[in-house]
Amino acid sequence: MRSVAWRDLCHLTPRQIARELLLPLPWLIGSLVACHAGWFIAAVVCWFFFFLTGLRVVHGAQHYSLGLPRWAQDTVLLVLSVLMAASMHAIQATHWQHHRACLDETDVEARPARLSWWRALVSGPMFILTLHVRGAMLARRRQRWWIAAEVLLIAALLASAAFAPRVLQAHALAMLAGECATGFFAVWTVHHGCDGAEHVARTQRGRWKPALAYSMFYHREHHWFPQVPTPHLRELARRLDAVVPVAADREVY
Repeated sequence: MRSVAWRDLCHLTPRQIARELLLPLPWLIGSLVACHAGWFIAAVVCWFFFFLTGLRVVHGAQHYSLGLPRWAQDTVLLVLSVLMAASMHAIQATHWQHHRACLDETDVEARPARLSWWRALVSGPMFILTLHVRGAMLARRRQRWWIAAEVLLIAALLASAAFAPRVLQAHALAMLAGECATGFFAVWTVHHGCDGAEHVARTQRGRWKPALAYSMFYHREHHWFPQVPTPHLRELARRLDAVVPVAADREVY
């Protein structure tokens, strides 16, 4: 592990930063256009990938690895909190705890990984609520101001949804459904069957699967080197494979 070069992968160029921030935008526009046109299946596909790419940007901002000033990344979390109907600063607090004590009893984020797949899916609504409550408890003082702002904006958005155009109502419902499914898709898939010691998380290999997942399932690499931003995780995985034969022994899907 110590022989793996990784520090050069922590830097993002201005072009990479811009691309990272804009990843969710085409999917958001596509979902709204498809929904307005009545193309239900296309809208669902676009919402799925908007949520996936939104999580990728959120995850980078939660680790402050997007190559921007901290205040700018906090603002990114605020904006995506409103667009994705969840306080990303609250989830940031539980995610930091997840990295400090991965898969132990204090790791509330990892709880779905200890369940069967269908229980992880069914318990999704309670899981996302628990993340918010626990995140507010774990948050630092500065984070709590962001959490308060995000919760108020989300509440205002949901309260006004009844008077909003149907396209925006559908978007809000799609995001709430996505948040309720994160316990399965964002936790169970990458941590089930892992013990937090020898096997901290699962990973992914190949060409098309990581591309379709926007590199979000290089999760073992992320836990080993959390400073490396998502755009460079594929290269990190390649370097790990050259020196750590067990790097890909447990794959997602």
